[in-house]
Amino acid sequence: MSTHLTRRLLQLYVGLALYGVSSGLLVRAGLGLEPWGVLHQGLAEHTGLSIGVVSIVVGAAVLLLWIPIRQRPGLGTVSNVFAIGIFMDGTLAVVPDVHGLLAQVPLMAAATVCNGVATGLYISARFGPGPRDGLMTGLHKVTGRSIRLVRTSLEVIVVATGFLLGGSLGIGTVLYALTIGPLAQFFLRLFAIPEGAKEPASGPAPEVTPPAPARSTPVAEPTPRRAILPR
Repeated sequence: MSTHLTRRLLQLYVGLALYGVSSGLLVRAGLGLEPWGVLHQGLAEHTGLSIGVVSIVVGAAVLLLWIPIRQRPGLGTVSNVFAIGIFMDGTLAVVPDVHGLLAQVPLMAAATVCNGVATGLYISARFGPGPRDGLMTGLHKVTGRSIRLVRTSLEVIVVATGFLLGGSLGIGTVLYALTIGPLAQFFLRLFAIPEGAKEPASGPAPEVTPPAPARSTPVAEPTPRRAILPR
């Protein structure tokens, strides 16, 4: 396996794992979740499933919506469905609830930054968008509406539905909405992998044949100038 591909795979799975961890930490901070997290938490309240399992089920359901809008999933898309939910539940299993603003606010801020790092890592790996991002870009292509309008509309619907179901909406949701764009942009640039990256050649360096000496060419005798007549 090439070093280039190894780095891409490493970024993909470290990013997805960190995304799940950061989502779990936002739950423990108790000051509000990211938009899709609000929906997942609301559904978990009514189904009795863990929030990580709900995240997996919702991700799979959203992936089915790709079919009519002709989006093609990649390795990163399928991995996104399962990995984030698994690591989210794992985080919730080992990290207890946090109480008091002196602990909640730093945890919320750290989780938001970690989410930005995770986004930059797994998207830069270029193995395909997550189900929710793919739905956004697919609807953008089908409807002709701007990415901003499609994303805002989706997230308003998701947040409102999650809140009505009992999901946690608060200052953490607002902070996430305001900062995740700049954070993701910064870390996308930081972790970017060049498209045309190539592996260095392995083994001994090839022998370099010295160039042949230039041969001297005889200098032609000057010829008398003739007038150039138009044709």
